[in-house]
Amino acid sequence: MKYLITIFQSTFVFLLCLFNFSLANDVIKLTSSNYKEVLNNHELVFMNFYADWCGFSRSLAPEFEQAATTVRNEFDAKKVVFAKIDCEQERDLASEFKISKYPTLKQVIDGKLFKNEYRGGRSAKALVAHIKNLLKDPVVHLASASDIESKVTVTKGAIIGYFGVEPNTTQEYQLFSKMAKILKNDCDFFWATGEASVTHQHQGMQNFLVYKDTKLKPSSNDLIYPGSLLNFNQLFDWVQSQCIPLVREITFDNAEQLTEDRIPFMILFYKPGDIESIKQYTEVIKSELRDETNAIHFLTANGKTFEHPLHHLSKSINDLPLIVIDSFRHMYTFPKFNDIHQPGRLKQFIRDLHSGKLHREYHFGPDPETREQPTSPPESSFAKLQPSSSRYSILKDEL
Repeated sequence: MKYLITIFQSTFVFLLCLFNFSLANDVIKLTSSNYKEVLNNHELVFMNFYADWCGFSRSLAPEFEQAATTVRNEFDAKKVVFAKIDCEQERDLASEFKISKYPTLKQVIDGKLFKNEYRGGRSAKALVAHIKNLLKDPVVHLASASDIESKVTVTKGAIIGYFGVEPNTTQEYQLFSKMAKILKNDCDFFWATGEASVTHQHQGMQNFLVYKDTKLKPSSNDLIYPGSLLNFNQLFDWVQSQCIPLVREITFDNAEQLTEDRIPFMILFYKPGDIESIKQYTEVIKSELRDETNAIHFLTANGKTFEHPLHHLSKSINDLPLIVIDSFRHMYTFPKFNDIHQPGRLKQFIRDLHSGKLHREYHFGPDPETREQPTSPPESSFAKLQPSSSRYSILKDEL
């Protein structure tokens, strides 16, 4: 009898240890068969795409596990989960998420994949801080006219919810906040009450959203969201189309992400405060160059912020506005800004890049009809803003 009790006790201890071990492993292993279920059943999924042979992946693994344990102890298990994907075993899954280097950290909120991967610190402390920041409500309250002037900046577009009363507990606001967490890097999000909710344009209305292009449009041209505030997918698609426009502003914050796919840039360098050239450039691109978006990024750049590339072109702020193509090998200048109003001129500039004409002229001098193009364009400036070789990851091309 004593022998049987001893066996029972040993078995119980073994099962208890096994159970505790499974609890201690706070990182879910994602596979092609379970990843959709995991993504759809958690508010936030933080994913580590790794390879066992990669030294950077091995260094990250214990920090990732420690961060997962800390987060599990602070948040409900349904709210946030850490997951890992072995890219050697799950090649199809890695391909679906367009993984080209190890480790890559990506995040999904309510089934929506962030277009930007996580590029911050790789310590457990930094990862936990990032998760907490992701889960914060990024929507800023506007209560007065002075709030509008001080908080609605000119660096991004703004999505403003006019809810009439403090909406924090309503379903409309919950969906609005969820969307803001995903797109906060592309737009600023606000909700207006009291004095701030009353404008000459929207008097008598409530429970609606507007997109305010703070760089180009005055208040009278705010775009009102035409759909239901309770249809999340429709709401998300509309806001995303406004916040990630055909023509984007390049900054030091988003330059690395923009350079990652190695698509050439067409950049309008403008003087601070010069709204008119941005409008003209944007209108031409929308009317003539939409079919080029898969082959080139259309960007604007504050000439004061990016004085260094201008110096490489022997230009200064006084020479702006100026249009440049950066091919990641060289930078080529468009002859005259006002020539963009001649139908087809800007499109031909892009074709000359793709055909190799601009590069040929660089080596052998300009063709007779394009003598305004400098014979020795400087090397690319924006290639230097691409991911560095010491960014905690290994590119597939480096193997």
